[in-house]
Amino acid sequence: MRMKFSRSSRRSQEQSGLIAKSQEPRRRGQLGAAPSKTAKNGYIHSGFALVLVAAASLLAASLITACETLTVDFVFVISSRAAGANNYGEIDVFEINSESGRMRQIPTSPFPSEGRNPVAEAVSADNQNLFVVNHDDNTIVQFVIGNDGKLYPFNTVNTPGIFPLAIAANKSNVFVVDTYQPLPLCSNAAPCSGSISVYPLSAATGSAPIGLGTPATNPALSTQYWPLTLPSAPSHIMVPTAVNVLASGAYVYVTAYDSSVTPSVGYVFGFAVSSTGVLTAVSGTPFPAGAQPSGIASDAKSAYVYVTDSALGNVRGYSVGGAGALTALSGSPYPAGNGTSSVVVDPTYAYVYVTNATDATVTAYSMSNGVLTRLTNGTFATGLQPIAIGIDPSTNHFLFTVNFLDNTVSDFELSTTAGTLLDAQFSPYPTNAQPVAAAAIPHNGTGSGIQP
Repeated sequence: MRMKFSRSSRRSQEQSGLIAKSQEPRRRGQLGAAPSKTAKNGYIHSGFALVLVAAASLLAASLITACETLTVDFVFVISSRAAGANNYGEIDVFEINSESGRMRQIPTSPFPSEGRNPVAEAVSADNQNLFVVNHDDNTIVQFVIGNDGKLYPFNTVNTPGIFPLAIAANKSNVFVVDTYQPLPLCSNAAPCSGSISVYPLSAATGSAPIGLGTPATNPALSTQYWPLTLPSAPSHIMVPTAVNVLASGAYVYVTAYDSSVTPSVGYVFGFAVSSTGVLTAVSGTPFPAGAQPSGIASDAKSAYVYVTDSALGNVRGYSVGGAGALTALSGSPYPAGNGTSSVVVDPTYAYVYVTNATDATVTAYSMSNGVLTRLTNGTFATGLQPIAIGIDPSTNHFLFTVNFLDNTVSDFELSTTAGTLLDAQFSPYPTNAQPVAAAAIPHNGTGSGIQP
């Protein structure tokens, strides 16, 4: 739309220029006979041209401003497949139209992920920073987000462990989960259990954004990470899959499964978070979580946690106790589709949504005191293999899924009264190859849905 208005403005200027030029032969022919009249006519036509240009420019500016205010959110979709220089992944930046829900990439999109095989991302609580995890480089890259959604790489840090795969952020810390602990013998050929690390955030000062500090120290091991260990079988290999920090910031939870047994057994590891980022295992951790947990989310009040199980095709619900312990909700687990992969809780309206990767669908639930009830006709088609899901943080009125196999993102208008989903205009939208995750911020830098 902005390009259209720019072209319109240029046409107006060119037309005005033609008007002025058409008078020049006439003015030159009249120079000797009536100089004062020629000067007067020349002034009139030049003034008229200026008025036309000014009017056209003012109209274009007003229309552009009106168009820009329709952008309600920016959505950042990372694609893991190597592209461009240095074999970096890509970050597609979309804007969501507040009226139609249509998503379209901003003119300068995509941006390089500044690392190989990006797999996860999170935004800071102030909506000014994007943190991207690059699996193959063992790095977290911090991008500063411009007012127009553009990304500017600012800082890169290495993770304490090996092959980071998940990340979460709040106003105080960034939490990253590594596939393996940084032990000499840990590798894909000889796997060991994963770990979680915490990066305290320093406050933004002046023109400098918030900063990633040195990872917090685990006082029990004098390491910069906390291993995911099954107390009843310390030698078993725990494979982490996802991480979520409560909106309160009091507790952080990591999903994982025991790959040393067949079939695998799933768990949720819970940790209390101190003011300095030091973690303490919640009493009773880890908590049972089916066979192969794949995604995790919590509600805006930090009262409930939900975990998808890709092996069993369901979603489990838990209530959060006063000390962070998880207790299964009534009726849990709740049936979903095949290959459940991710889950999101609407922060304003009482709905929960789950992606089913194998079925290429989203399952919708209503929520009452944490308990989920599947909506009648509550299954909605997406692109192929949806593996990530999100809700726009500005209005909580649009929902999007990241579809790995067909390289698209699907977008839906969410009914705030019924919880049903309606395809947004022109959905799905193309992305770069192998999209794996999404994060979003409000266009004006405020709004709900972002963890404080």
